[in-house]
Amino acid sequence: QVQLVESGGGLVQAGGSLRLSCVASGSIFSIDAMGWFRQAPGKQRELVASITSGGIRICADAVKDRSTISRDNAKNTVYLEMNNLKPEDTAVYYCYADHVAHLYWGQGTQVTVSS
Repeated sequence: QVQLVESGGGLVQAGGSLRLSCVASGSIFSIDAMGWFRQAPGKQRELVASITSGGIRICADAVKDRSTISRDNAKNTVYLEMNNLKPEDTAVYYCYADHVAHLYWGQGTQVTVSS
């Protein structure tokens, strides 16, 4: 079992920045990839970015020029920094962890970007 707790969401003006954090606890030793999905109202959940335990990163085209995903394995934490935020980035952001081919999810954190 893996528990994930996100933080760092909130209301941001367009053009602003934020950093999301996600701390994993529980059976953390077998976690491979961690990352973030997001879901906007009326839309499907989509991958934002992910990073493996070895540091291989994937970032969605919509955010790759404005976002950085990083991971501190010592702190069992994954971060997502987003810059130049746009109203279309408004969504609930969910942290996930891939543990022995099973995906665990955080509760989600709301990010709202005002124009």
